[in-house]
Order: sequence, then C-alpha cells, then structure tokens
Amino acid sequence: MKVVLQNLTKKFPNRGRKARGEVIAVNDFSFEIPDGELIGLLGPSGCGKSTTLNLLSGLIKPTDGKIFFGEDDVTNLPAEHRGVGLVFQNYALYPHLTVKQNIMFPLQNLKGAKKLTKEVMQQKAYEAAKLVQIEELMDRKPSELSGGQQQRVAIARALVKMPRVLLLDEPLSNLDAHLRLQTREEIRRIQRETGITTVFVTHDQEEAMSISDRIVVMKDGVVHQIGKPQEVYDNPVNLFVAKFLGTPPINVFSGTIRGQKLFIGEEAVLETLGVPDQEVYAAIRPEGFVLNPKGVLGCTLKQVEVMGRDISVVSTHEALEGTTIRSIISSESKVELEAAQVRFDVKPHKVFLFNKETEERICIKKETGEA
Repeated sequence: MKVVLQNLTKKFPNRGRKARGEVIAVNDFSFEIPDGELIGLLGPSGCGKSTTLNLLSGLIKPTDGKIFFGEDDVTNLPAEHRGVGLVFQNYALYPHLTVKQNIMFPLQNLKGAKKLTKEVMQQKAYEAAKLVQIEELMDRKPSELSGGQQQRVAIARALVKMPRVLLLDEPLSNLDAHLRLQTREEIRRIQRETGITTVFVTHDQEEAMSISDRIVVMKDGVVHQIGKPQEVYDNPVNLFVAKFLGTPPINVFSGTIRGQKLFIGEEAVLETLGVPDQEVYAAIRPEGFVLNPKGVLGCTLKQVEVMGRDISVVSTHEALEGTTIRSIISSESKVELEAAQVRFDVKPHKVFLFNKETEERICIKKETGEA
C-alpha cells in the first residue's frame, strides 16, 4: 500500500503559563512511501516522529495537509477504519488474556460482512503467531513471557488482520541489547515476508539504519533529510544530520578555509577545491582517520581502547567542538601509548564541511570538476 503525506502539519496549543501561541509538532511534511517499503522515522525526543505516526494511524487529526493510503484520502477517516496495525513501545497487552486471546482480539471486533467464525479467527491467530515464532506460547499469559516474547505477541496482534499499513512506535525501547538486535532482525524478516508497508519510529539511529529501506531524519517537527541509510550517512545535508547519525558520533572541529585548503588549527589537512575562504565546521567520521607518524593532523593523546577488531584512539585538539576525539583504526595499527601526541591523515570522503552560520553542507569539488 502506497502512503502519501501532503503538507502534513500538526499544531498543539502551548500549555505553558508564560509561553503562548502554538507548538508545531509536525511542520509541512510531504513524503511518498512506496508500496512494501519499510521507512524509519528517526530523530531525537520531541522531533515529531511519534506525532507523525499518530497522524498516520488516525489517533490524532492533522491541523493541515492530507494523508492518502493508495488512492484513498484517509485524512478524516477514523482509526478503526484505516486498516492499520499499531505496535506500541510498552506492548499494551491485556494481562488477563492468553497469548491466543490477545492476538485474536482485533478479529473479535470485526462486524457485519467482515465478521469471522471462531475457527477462522483461531486459524488466523496461529498463522500470525507462527510468523513471529511464538506458536508454542499460545496458552500463556503475558506475565509468563519475557519482554521479547511480549513484543512478538504485540506484533502478531497487529499483523493478524493483515493491515494495509504497519506502524511501529519505538517497539524495541524496552528490550535489552541482545533482544533488541534479535527482534529488529525479526521485524525486518516479517516485513519482507508479508510485504506490508511499514513505518518504524525510533530515536536509535543504529536501529533505523540497519532495517530501513529509507530513513527520514527529523528535528523540531521539520524533515531534514530523506534517503537510503548509507546515502544519508555518507552525504549529510547539514551538521545536525551528520552529528545525529553514527556511533561513535562524528568529530566536529572549528576550521578555516584559506587558499582552497582546510586548516584545523594551524595545520592544513585537506584540499578544498572550489571553496572560498571562510570559517567552517569541519566534521570527520571516526573511521576517517588514518594513523601516520607524519600525518597532517596532530592531536593530544589521552588513551587507547582496544575493542577486538578495532582500536579507538581517544585524543583532544584545541579546535575541537566537544570534549574528545574518537578515531577508529585497525587493531593491527601500533599506537605509542607513552607518546604525548598522535598524528593522523584523513580520508577525504569522510570529511564534511558546514557553513558556520547556517550549518548547511559545503560541497568540495573533485579534481574532475564535479561537486
């Protein structure tokens, strides 16, 4: 099912005594989700991603704009008639019902021509349970299940009606690290098997990047960038997107462009063809550093953390916009632990420049003349 958002806006009245006016939770959001895609809505708390999900589900109405499921305008259609499956962060299972009864619950509310017999409902419940691999737990109560099992029950309940659109509101937040990894892989498997158009809300960029066909990065109700996860990571449009994506986070320096070269402190670290002289933010991904005793950038060494296949070199620099630099290098590299300074070369494609005032991306021309 294709989903289209047209200039979607949601405003809430400001409840503060001092501040008046309205709070814009979602601001002029336009986007088309192709049939069968899994889209990750990503951003910090308060960015508007859950509000967008609630607008899609019909739990709240937009202040402006339209929502289409396929060719159907569902903007004013009640939630129960939209054909959506919704999975909440806190599972929202009925504690007095068994797993089977929880899964069957949406089917029991069907009326008229859609009403099903008890046998058909049970069959559909078992099919949904098998899809999420909990068919052996059907007679248990939610209190007898682990967090991961409860989340699977919630997903099965959302899938049992084979919804037109599946909406997942931070479904992994209450799980431990191992279960988060396992469950997100299951969500991706289930989505591919069913082909249901899915919107996945999370503040965890690793989750969004690992399972989404495309991600939508939001802040303060505004969409900042939409694209395939790797493309957004490799080509952030502004400093916010660059800082939000990546673990460890990107390292941001105050830099200067002089004579088509990027200077960090007094050291020229990169050719910047076509970029006029100006003050900039220079952001370098952790994997963008190459250990070299004669490298272009010198940093004060703080410590070295061995992480198995990689080494994290922790250092500082007077031009750093933050506390420490984290550089991820191969475990085969040799770092002099007693040295006061460590030097790096930088990988040009892992260095991004941003305007000091607007924080928008500044593109560096390649030698071929392309931006």
